[in-house]
Amino acid sequence: MTTVQRRVAVPVIAYLAVGSGLVVLSCLLGWWIFARGDEPFAIDTAWNLLVAELWHPVLTGFSHVMDFVGGGWFSVLVVPIGGAIVLIVLRRPWAAAYFLAAEAASAAGVQVLKHLFGRVRPEDIIVISDYGSYPSGHVANAATIAVAAVVIFPRVWVAIVGAAWVVLMAFSRTYLHAHWLSDTVGGALVGAGAALLVAAVFAVPMAREGTAASAKRPSLG
Repeated sequence: MTTVQRRVAVPVIAYLAVGSGLVVLSCLLGWWIFARGDEPFAIDTAWNLLVAELWHPVLTGFSHVMDFVGGGWFSVLVVPIGGAIVLIVLRRPWAAAYFLAAEAASAAGVQVLKHLFGRVRPEDIIVISDYGSYPSGHVANAATIAVAAVVIFPRVWVAIVGAAWVVLMAFSRTYLHAHWLSDTVGGALVGAGAALLVAAVFAVPMAREGTAASAKRPSLG
């Protein structure tokens, strides 16, 4: 076992354990929702009523922007490819490969759960969406990006910005009545879990790459 492999052994175990746990939780929540039928949780109904009372042109415009950025061709093509290009420019090709793989795994996981549980969306939805309310693909994608960013750039401010992005995306999805609140929780779970599981696969080459990139930075001394 090399020095890098020893150094990432604990993080890899953590990625696998936490990632698996989050994915399992998303599946359990989906099963609970499925077992209840079409009846939403009380908190789903209460939150849906609350955001309806918060209607404002600014919030509506913001939510529509988030709808575009977090879904459709923009999130499927522009975000993954754009992120990978940025990482390649930063001389982090393994990180770029990780980001693309995490995005693909998250999207696949979301579609599996959507078709497995087939939850009905809120009746007052005001945007066009695909099949299945659970889990939220927009929030899953946001969580994948946030977790992948922290894995690649482990900084506190990156984690804070990532968490804010996930919360704002979740709010926008429920504001547009595209999802129940529990859908956004499930999306965050599966998106974060997918990013961590894929991180375990890429941990060693990314660690080597990160060490080499740090060594090339000019000293401030």
